[in-house]
Amino acid sequence: MRHTVVERELQLRLIVSAGQAVPVPARLGYRTADPYAVHIDFHVDSACPVHWAFARDLLVEGVFRPCGHGDVRVWPSRADGRGVVLIALDSPGGEALLEAPAAQVAAWLERTLRVVPPGSEGDRLGIDEGLAGLLAQ
Repeated sequence: MRHTVVERELQLRLIVSAGQAVPVPARLGYRTADPYAVHIDFHVDSACPVHWAFARDLLVEGVFRPCGHGDVRVWPSRADGRGVVLIALDSPGGEALLEAPAAQVAAWLERTLRVVPPGSEGDRLGIDEGLAGLLAQ
């Protein structure tokens, strides 16, 4: 099975405190080999990028309404008169609140949804082919 990768580089903002943010270069990634997940790499030009992966459905829903709990939460908001998507990440190493441009995230998500429509993710896992190969032996 041929696999596709959909990527988008963009500038996020790490919210440090009220009214203060630090720019963070990031790369959004979607791989048909891992069809349920989205991947975000932060500090893509550094020696030690930070990688997060979570459900694509969580990001899709978070563009429209607050969702998620635990390690990843996503919700829409406005900043300086423009639509943004806020992504809260929580790990044993710390917490981060990131702001992403909603239009860029939505456009990238639309590309991923054209490649693998919602509900068809399981077809990309190759489970049927794998089972057929095992049973044929």
